[in-house]
Parts: sequence; structure tokens; C-alpha cells
Amino acid sequence: MRQRRKDLLRHAQKIDCDTLVAFEPENLFYLTGFWGEAIGLLEKNGKTTVIAPDLEIRRAKEEVIDCDVIAAERGTGMVASLIKKIKKSKACTDCQNYSVVTLLKESIPKIKPSTEPFYNGRIIKDENEIKILKKASRIIDEMFEICLKKIKAGQRESELQTILMTYAMEHEMFDTGYKSALNPLIVAGGPNGALPHAQVTQRKFKRGDLVVTDLTLRYKGYVSDATRTFALGKISKEANEAYETVKESQRLGLKTAKPNVDCKDVDAACRKLIDEKNFGRYFIHSTGHGIGLEVHELPAVSYRSNAKLKKNMAITVEPGIYIENKFGVRIEDSLIVKDRAPLVMHKFTKDLVTI
Repeated sequence: MRQRRKDLLRHAQKIDCDTLVAFEPENLFYLTGFWGEAIGLLEKNGKTTVIAPDLEIRRAKEEVIDCDVIAAERGTGMVASLIKKIKKSKACTDCQNYSVVTLLKESIPKIKPSTEPFYNGRIIKDENEIKILKKASRIIDEMFEICLKKIKAGQRESELQTILMTYAMEHEMFDTGYKSALNPLIVAGGPNGALPHAQVTQRKFKRGDLVVTDLTLRYKGYVSDATRTFALGKISKEANEAYETVKESQRLGLKTAKPNVDCKDVDAACRKLIDEKNFGRYFIHSTGHGIGLEVHELPAVSYRSNAKLKKNMAITVEPGIYIENKFGVRIEDSLIVKDRAPLVMHKFTKDLVTI
């Protein structure tokens, strides 16, 4: 935790700040070890403080790592306590609440709203973070094994999601709370699979379906993200060709993911093959994204990205083909960037599995 805080302050200094203030729960957790309703403060001398309301104070004291904990009235009282401590600081905050940011600017002339130090600090994973991500990925692989046993014609997408989430929660894996989705998982059969972010429905699986199963779950704060596409009985020639194309595309993307490689080159490696196989217009999203305390973090693995991969970054590689009203195919792994070859954290097969 001490090294983590040093790194955060170093990133803060790059934007001419000497103090960091965390309102967002992911950044609060990264800074202090506490996930809840509170404000985290990291001062230039390394002193770390959590300002929490009465309803969180006991839990905060139990969970923080090497922090002072201050009780304050919920809401404006917490902000007032913060202002007293850092009024003369050159502070940076991740706060996204307009009224709170306005109040802070009125009281702290040198405060700067920016998430940059937090994201740049979180982009390289330490040994403990990697250990947690590997464990989360193993549980997701076990859930893919459940898919082999449980998917069947006549079963609803929602029924499979219930089976999978029951297992996940029994193993301390939970919904990520991703704001753009109403469901914890993506379980999409047949034509629903052509929607990359399909919502789980009451549609029943049919023979000949491809079933896209995207498992994005949180374990001890950290998110692992993987997708497999299963065949339910015999599928069409077009669907089989699309599957094999995505499989090879993903292999090429994984092969490219090394330190000092441009993120856009990983995207290009995946996209080139799909274009060559005449499926290019059906690959309608970027190749991947960073993972960690959020589903989508830096770096973006996209043709628009200017970032380079570095050792111990955690990213996904997930090419896909989506043909409207027919089917979708996506194969996704979470990985850790390493010197010679990536540490791919999911071991479940990427060969087409027919159920």
C-alpha cells in the first residue's frame, strides 16, 4: 500500500498537484482498502485519511489499511471536514458531482478535478492484484464448465443466468454494477447474440443456436471478464466459419500483446484477419479494454488508442462477429501483459464446443 500511494502522488505531481482526494469507491478502495461511502485523502507527506459518516465509521476502521479515520456528518459535513484539512493544498479530486466540485473550488483555490492520477496509478497491477484476478478467472472457467452441463434446448436465457449467478455468489463473485446493463451477465442465444451488449431475455434456446456467454464478475473488488460462445446442436456453415475466424483472430491478438506494443496494433492484428475473411463489417466494437476495479479501465485496446502496453497491465482481447437477426460470436480472455507472452488467465477451451 505504501508503494501504491507513492505512485499515486508521483502521478499527481505530473499535473502539478500534491494531494489526492478520492470520492469514487474504486479509487477510495485502491487508496485505503475501504469500499464504501467516504472520502479518501492522500497528502503530500504520504499521510492517508478516510472521512466517513457515522453509518460507515465502524466498518471503515476495520477495513482501512494504515489510515486515520475521521467521523463527520454525512454529505456536506464530510466535505467541510475535507476542506479544513486541505484548504492550502494543490489538490486533485476524482469527484464528479457538480455541486460538490463547485463548493470545493470556492474553498480550495488550487483544487483540480481529474481522474488521471488514479487511472494512471491503477493501470499497472501489483502481485496481490494479479493473484486476485487469477482466482476470479478460475471461478469464471468453472462457470463455463457449468454451461456445458446445463445449457439445453428449451431453456430460457434467464434460467441459465440464474444457475450461473448462484454458483458465482456461492464463490464470492458478484455483479459489477456496470451502469449500461440491467443484468449481471450476458447470455444471448441465436439472433440475440448479434447484440454485443444483449440484455438477458425470456427467449428459449433452440437447436442450431450459438449461445454467447459473457461472464464479467467482481471478486474481492477486482473484475475478471471472459466470453465463450457455445453451439447448441448443428450450426450453419456461415456460423461455423464465423466462429473459426473469431478464434483465429483472438489467437493473433493474444500473440501480439507484449510490452511496448501499441494497443492499436493488437486491435489491428485481430481486425485484419476478420477483414480478410469478409466479416469486417460485422466486427463492430474495439478489440479490448483494461480491467481492474472497473469493467473498463485504461488502456483501451482500440484503433483510436495512443497507449502502449506495459508489463503487468491487465487487459481483455475479445474480437467478435455479429450478424443481425442470425447469430453472434465472441471469444474473450482477460490477460496480464508479460515479457515474452501474455499470462492468459482463462484456461477454458476456445475450440467450438457443441452441446
